[in-house]
Amino acid sequence: MILVADQLAIGYRGKRVGDGIDLDIRESEVLCLLGPNGGGKTTLMKTLLGLLPALAGTVKLDGEDIAHFSRARLARLVGYVPQAGTAFFPFTVMDVVLMGRAAHIGLFASPGHRDVAAADAALTSLGIVHLRERVYTEISGGERQLVLIARALAQEPRLLVMDEPTASLDFGNQLRVLDHIVALARRGMAVVLSTHDPDHVFLCGDRAALLRGGRIVALGPPAEVMTPEALGALYGVAVEVVALPDHATFTAVPARGRERR
Repeated sequence: MILVADQLAIGYRGKRVGDGIDLDIRESEVLCLLGPNGGGKTTLMKTLLGLLPALAGTVKLDGEDIAHFSRARLARLVGYVPQAGTAFFPFTVMDVVLMGRAAHIGLFASPGHRDVAAADAALTSLGIVHLRERVYTEISGGERQLVLIARALAQEPRLLVMDEPTASLDFGNQLRVLDHIVALARRGMAVVLSTHDPDHVFLCGDRAALLRGGRIVALGPPAEVMTPEALGALYGVAVEVVALPDHATFTAVPARGRERR
């Protein structure tokens, strides 16, 4: 295991929004956080990243409480991919990816050959090295999301935390990003991501954590925990889980004609 949360209580400015959270994140797996708006996903992710202090319990990385880590040390081990929002500054794609090397570069130092090589390797691994000299503000939303993933990979982290990495992307780019996430995990990285789409969990998740009201109500392989009853209770709607023709992939669809009571 890379990261373990034990009896974690989460919140901000003294307001507790969740507690009793037990969670582990393992090498070579994709762990998906699924839940409704206001369920505590973002607060939990910020606490796992050390951006918010735990109100109770602990978050340990390789057995050590992250409260004891410096920001630079934590950044060398954990990468963060936010949603690709609006960009305001016309940096090149290479400049954006090199920002991921900040934890490895001295305060007043410039990127060296190793930093440039790490950035190029990240771009190449995602198939976007051709965007190297493009202006970040002038590429598509899907391409910007891949650039943010490349920036996190350039950190050379062991754990990647992703906040709704497919939000606002078109269908094709959603699938491409999910494919890249699976490939990263198969190369040994631990990945935890949040999503609103149960189908994305079925497509890329090794395990799913269902989060409601600041508590994990189910944790395990998607096919086992993402049942019609569990998803119905999570979102307050009637849901059917349908096996696709390969009988190994599932999709969640509305249960038309039935209302959840």
